[in-house]
Amino acid sequence: MSVVEAVRRRLRIGITAVERIAVGWGIAFLAGLVFWPLAVAVLTRRAAPFALGRMRAVADIERRRLGLPTGLPAQTSLRAVFTDPATGRELRWLALHATAGFCLGMFGLTIAVDILRDGLFPLYWRFTPPAEAVPAIGWPLIRTQGGAWLVGLFGVFWLFMTLYVVPLMVRLQELPGRRLLRPGPGEDMAMRIAELTATRAAALDAHAVELRRIERALHDGTQNRLVAVSVLLGAARRAVQRDPSTADEILERAQTASELALAELRAVVRSILPPVLSDRSLSDALASLAATCPVPVTVDADVPGRCAASVEATAYFVAAEALTNVAKHSGASRATVTLTREADVLCLVVTDDGHGGADADGGTGLTGIRRRAEAHDGTVTLTSPVGGPTTVEVQLPCGL
Repeated sequence: MSVVEAVRRRLRIGITAVERIAVGWGIAFLAGLVFWPLAVAVLTRRAAPFALGRMRAVADIERRRLGLPTGLPAQTSLRAVFTDPATGRELRWLALHATAGFCLGMFGLTIAVDILRDGLFPLYWRFTPPAEAVPAIGWPLIRTQGGAWLVGLFGVFWLFMTLYVVPLMVRLQELPGRRLLRPGPGEDMAMRIAELTATRAAALDAHAVELRRIERALHDGTQNRLVAVSVLLGAARRAVQRDPSTADEILERAQTASELALAELRAVVRSILPPVLSDRSLSDALASLAATCPVPVTVDADVPGRCAASVEATAYFVAAEALTNVAKHSGASRATVTLTREADVLCLVVTDDGHGGADADGGTGLTGIRRRAEAHDGTVTLTSPVGGPTTVEVQLPCGL
């Protein structure tokens, strides 16, 4: 890894850390709003179910942020809620995150802000009141330009803290959630069974939809072409006896119809499993897919080795469906397909610069992408604010 790549990687780590600690601080603020009313409700036994419900809602926000399963089984009575081990773990997390998590978030954000405050100090210190011309640490009072440049060096120090210390603070802030908000063995098994049941149903639905698509393609396209060939051959046979001069023209039309039928049949076969995917690699298949997209597409694929054929096929069809949506609905001028593999997870990201506003539940395309991914125990994340850009990120386990 070159020095430039190492610097870029460290900057990405720092920026991501600031984003995560800011979100963690926001959740800690919500936890603080819930914690004290909850304590009063539990002690007085008044409005306790409502308060516990708010606690679980905040805990589920943290679970989603940390990538932990949500939707723990609901309890039927207040006694069951109080005796549920998950409730005790959530209470401990709520207390820790509302205090230590809040302080860590505040400290981390202050460090990030101090980069600008001290780093730009030489440019604005003359325009501040004399009593306020101080660095972020609050001492000493700056009265010369040389001192202001010295304060500017503190901006470099805060940058170093952001790049190397704030990521550690993020881990500390997230540690209670990762340890306390995980479901217990019984809860995890029940949730896993429910998840597998849902993904199995989704896989069967996706399979049925794919079969209907193939049937429609064969019925509406290839079959009609073959019927036309049969009709033209019959006409040519009769023309040989009645008007031999027109038989050659009819046979030419029959040949053209048969060639079209073969072309449509090849297209259907390729839609089942593209030959380039089985003969070469997923990267080559994505490059071929990008070449046929009406919107200019840049492909960045860096995947060592091959994954299971079913995983690669799923990634290919997800990319194909995403690019189809880009071409039809996004109004984008360009798109990017990024394919990476980290450990045993294949990550596919499709980004476009369109107008955004995509709804994961608003059309069959994104629903099909989700069903295909979930059939492989994968996840789909859609980010599409109004005005763009739109990003579809799909993660597929490929270690099996």
